[in-house]
Amino acid sequence: MAEDYIKKLKILAQGARFDASCASNLGGGLTYKERERGISRYIYHSWTESGRCIPILKVLLTNYCIYDCAYCQNRRSNDIERATFTPEELAGITYKLYSKNRIEGLFLSSAIIKDSNYTMELMLRTIRLLREEYGFCGYIHTKILPHSDISLIEKIGLLSDRISINIELPSEESLRLLAPEKNREAILRPMINISELILNYRYEGAKFKGVPKFSPSGQSTQIIIGATGDTDFRTLNLSFFLYRKLGLARVYYSAYTPVNQDTRLPNISNPPLKREHRLYQADWLIRDYGFSPEELLDEPSKNLSLDLDPKTEWALRNLQEFPIEINNATYEELIRVPGIGKKNAARIIKFRKNHTIGIEDLNRLSIPLKRTRHFITVKGKYLGDKLDSESIRRKILGQKRDYEQQSFEFFKDEIAEEIIASNTGEF
Repeated sequence: MAEDYIKKLKILAQGARFDASCASNLGGGLTYKERERGISRYIYHSWTESGRCIPILKVLLTNYCIYDCAYCQNRRSNDIERATFTPEELAGITYKLYSKNRIEGLFLSSAIIKDSNYTMELMLRTIRLLREEYGFCGYIHTKILPHSDISLIEKIGLLSDRISINIELPSEESLRLLAPEKNREAILRPMINISELILNYRYEGAKFKGVPKFSPSGQSTQIIIGATGDTDFRTLNLSFFLYRKLGLARVYYSAYTPVNQDTRLPNISNPPLKREHRLYQADWLIRDYGFSPEELLDEPSKNLSLDLDPKTEWALRNLQEFPIEINNATYEELIRVPGIGKKNAARIIKFRKNHTIGIEDLNRLSIPLKRTRHFITVKGKYLGDKLDSESIRRKILGQKRDYEQQSFEFFKDEIAEEIIASNTGEF
């Protein structure tokens, strides 16, 4: 690659690193540190629905911006090195990495130059070159910009596997404080348009052959955590709305990282990564386990506990629901037991069709008894010491192996489905 291209890539990949576009940032690490020298520092990893890990190039088209959002490294008032790729340059670099098997996909985002539609036209030209001229068959995730015209959104969605628009902050008040040039309507309106387009194309595709796919992997968004006083309860209620009303595929949470000096921002030295992790756990419980924000947080003013995962905290507040008998509990009851996720619940249901489950069978079924024992009975026998919330809490917190360390180590070594399971306490 030409030296000028490498310099641009360094600047614009650096500017994209805070965008939570993938299930994991193994290429950049949880603290966004560079993994190794060379091009690999700009390659991140995402997971397919089948659990396969794919490397993607995550980059901005430009880091010049007309906005001055307090939390953003690329805001116009920052004295940083700026760069812009032409669509031809970026398409060429992407395809070269793809043809050498260094990447399998592209995450394309951008700051905003001139206006949203002008920038989106450049992004559209980039992915059109990739698809139509180079024959690029890899994964493409394109970031939609606020105030974007619906016609541009539609054209981009027909060329992308997934599209997203960042909602940024959990409340209108927070947006007015830290990004007063933006407004919630300019963000929500494109999100609504995208949801409608996804549904329309799926409906037409089910009726007629040859209908192209529009953003087949759905729509996602990102919420910054810890930049304002918004509680986890408010954040989870927003996510709940986005999943239920707009059908989003994913909500990503990004711990606020202090990159700017601004009196409106919190005075912290490290991003709240543990809080981010807890929100991902709660998010999975809402998306796939049928929990509501009101169940996971007993008071609207509270944040999620940093000591225990949200499912365990819910169980300790609702001990009247426990213990449940492992041999006759329903699937819905089983998946609410700390340590038992959907895979384990399915194993239990299948096994007990022909056998009565005994204590010795739990290990064979890979049930993590250190946590689960406090909430179940087996053939009528309670496996815990005392059905008391404080006693159980002390037992769990006193375990030799630190829960969070297990979860993150598991995250690094297993496939996506197993990663998700660890996030709900199923390990």
